[in-house]
Order: sequence, then C-alpha cells, then structure tokens
Amino acid sequence: MSKIETATFGGGCFWCLEAVFRHIEGVKDVVSGYAGGNCPGIPTYREVCSGKTGHAEVIQVRFDTTRITFSDVLKLFMSNHNPTLDTYMKGDYGSQYRSIVLYHSKEQEEVSLNILQEMRMEHAKNIRTELAEFRGFFKAEDYHQDYFTKNKEAAYCRGIIAPKIEKLKQEFIQNIEH
Repeated sequence: MSKIETATFGGGCFWCLEAVFRHIEGVKDVVSGYAGGNCPGIPTYREVCSGKTGHAEVIQVRFDTTRITFSDVLKLFMSNHNPTLDTYMKGDYGSQYRSIVLYHSKEQEEVSLNILQEMRMEHAKNIRTELAEFRGFFKAEDYHQDYFTKNKEAAYCRGIIAPKIEKLKQEFIQNIEH
C-alpha cells in the first residue's frame, strides 16, 4: 500500500529543481512555489524577488515512500544545487534562491540533520543549507508550473536545466547508493 509524503526544498531557481524531480520514479507531483518567509497574504513572484518577503523559491514534492524514501529525495535535492552558497545559484542572486529544507515532521527533521552533518564531515565544506520547520506553502503563478516542459527551447532551459537533467540520468543511482 502506497504512502504519500511531502517534502519542501529550495535551492536556486524552482524551475531547475522541479524539472529534475519530475524525472524521478516514485515522485507523484512537483509544484513550484514560495515558502520560508513571513509576509501577510499570498506573495507574488515580483514580491518574492524583491527579497522583502523572506520567502525562498521552493518546490513541494509529493512522493510514494514505498518507492523512494525521504532520505533519497533529500540526497537528490542536495546533489542538484550548491549548498555552500548563501544567496547565489548559477546566475540567480538573492535570498529567495537560498538553500533551504523545510521539514514536515520530526522524522524529516532528524533525517535532514543527519544528512547535512554527514555532508559537512564528508566534504569538509561549509554547508549553508537552512533547516526550518514547514509553516506554509504558496503555489507560484501558473506560468512557473512545469516551466521546463513548456519552454524547452528557451536559453535558460537549454543552458541550465537540460544539463541538470542529463546529470541526474547519469549520476542519481550512484548518489543514492553512497
């Protein structure tokens, strides 16, 4: 019997992360949006990009835990962005692009703490991924949803997102096994 769980991550532009996670077996749904901030009402893309809302561009991933674990989903997220950067990810600059894991349960918090600690020890790098309790999610505007599929010929999609998907196809199994 399948059990659906939700994970929320931010690490650079949500278009990239969404496109990668759509290719993962066991992932049921991926939605781009905003979370991790503290503004009243529903934030818009323009407001989030201003940096004044405190929100990050995030994806919300619904996955079947009988097919993929939260640990594997988190490892995939961590391998598809640079968690050592504060507010800059491949041409995107601002606090809305920060690396963040918003945990939905005590179990997700514990798994996240363990994986982040392992990464710090293993790579001897300053992992700057923020870990915070999930407090709400705001779906991004419709034109942001499934952006890569709808805009494959756009320069950003060809130059940034397509290589990430190719990397995923070549390396995902190795990342999960380690």
